[in-house]
Amino acid sequence: MRTTWNLLGAFAMLFATQGVVFAEEIDIPSINPDEGRIGEVRRVADESEFKVCSDPDNMPYSNIKLEGFEDKIAQVLADDLGKKLTYQYAYNRQGFLRNTINAMRCDVIIGMTSDFDGLRTSKPYYRSGHVFVWRKDSNYDITNWDSPDLKKGIIGIVDKSPATIPLNDFNLMTNARPYRLQRDLNLPTSFIIDDLVKGDIDVAVMWGPIAGYYAKQSKVPLEVRLIPEYNKVNLKGKEYWNISVAVRMKDKDRMKLINESLERNKDKINAILKDYGIPTVPVVEGDSVYKK
Repeated sequence: MRTTWNLLGAFAMLFATQGVVFAEEIDIPSINPDEGRIGEVRRVADESEFKVCSDPDNMPYSNIKLEGFEDKIAQVLADDLGKKLTYQYAYNRQGFLRNTINAMRCDVIIGMTSDFDGLRTSKPYYRSGHVFVWRKDSNYDITNWDSPDLKKGIIGIVDKSPATIPLNDFNLMTNARPYRLQRDLNLPTSFIIDDLVKGDIDVAVMWGPIAGYYAKQSKVPLEVRLIPEYNKVNLKGKEYWNISVAVRMKDKDRMKLINESLERNKDKINAILKDYGIPTVPVVEGDSVYKK
């Protein structure tokens, strides 16, 4: 994936932007503004650390309480490598990479689209896609964009996400309720699912890891179904992505150790993903946003 994070490089990390109730206030360690920029004092990587660049309030991926599935995977890798797990926290929005891994404040990002070419990425350790979600009591049966039930209600979808491409192609924009992509830090990360449960929308179209996690927690039974891939029709409508661990491009030795650890611990990692309700499909080797 090229340097703009093409469509979902941002989504794989930035996509938790949903909420209705104000999020719990959290106290996170601040970044020293006088450290890390080129020409100024920079942290020297400590090889006894497994230092992760992470968002302090971005469930189901991560939070400062270490409750996210990426937190659990980070712990598995750190333990396996015999390193102390530490974190540099920053909200995952514009400037995240510049202010964290590229400023040497941390060394590892646990979740990155595998084809992102601004960092060195591991072998993919899971693959997921966008999903349709609806309340089971609606008796909907949605398998594709031409399913009649999609025309019956309001479709909640993140604006400018890849899924908006087929939504438009199938003339469903008049049914859409758009949600902003940029994270609103005052709001919790369950925004769309909360609205679905309340009945403010009838169908949610979401990135699978977020939808699967919150659907599993919902007291109202929800159906989650993966959306068919659309990139052969339009590359911008790509729905599925390989996800990897990432390090700085120069850190070849660090990546070698991480790849070996991912292989040794793939059963533990898959169990974590399953426990969190993350919908997965088999990894597609060599997959890229530019490849049909």
